[in-house]
Amino acid sequence: MPPSDPSADSEEPARSRAAVRRTYEDIGDHFSKTREYAWPEVESFVDESSSARTALDVGCGNGRHAELLTEIADRVVGLDASRALLQAATDRVGDSVTLLQGDATRLPLAAGSVDLAVYVATLHHLPSRSARRASLDELARVLAPGARALLSAWSTAHDRFDAGPDADAGFDTTVDWTLPGGETVPRFYHIYAPAEFERDVADSNLRLVSMELSSGNCYGVVEPEGKRT
Repeated sequence: MPPSDPSADSEEPARSRAAVRRTYEDIGDHFSKTREYAWPEVESFVDESSSARTALDVGCGNGRHAELLTEIADRVVGLDASRALLQAATDRVGDSVTLLQGDATRLPLAAGSVDLAVYVATLHHLPSRSARRASLDELARVLAPGARALLSAWSTAHDRFDAGPDADAGFDTTVDWTLPGGETVPRFYHIYAPAEFERDVADSNLRLVSMELSSGNCYGVVEPEGKRT
């Protein structure tokens, strides 16, 4: 799959945040039905984490990872831009999770109020580098001193893409979602090169504690830079 210009930061209509949100309104119900189980990498992160007062799932989708966080947190907040996915999350987790519609670049939470967070399979849907960076800084803002988060994004390491894991920069693309009946809906992705993923974290207010490539994704454990206890 040929990459587009990785330095492009345009907000063309087909790739605006509003367009991405509309995509998940259109496919949310069907998408949710294909996302029943928590990812193993998230399960491992939660298993290795201490109990928390407040946990946050950014891009919570149908609530499968927020549900996992309820096992170790007194309060769990799940945030997503899509009403359709939030309805699926409500059906799944009921009132055990506080569900909010919102934007990953403007988290509706107080600074330092989150003790544990997951931000998986969502960063790569933000259609500009400035938006992706803003979301990382927002995550850093809401994390408390000593808190950690798991961050993930689709990577050039995936065998679906022509670019290799040693690529220096990622690229923008769309991947079709096929609805029952055969209609296809294009979904925007920024496919991260691992080196680029590391750079974006380094340029944000987060510190990368550890990183791995798993199942074609970059996974990073991060903490708020300058807030360590």
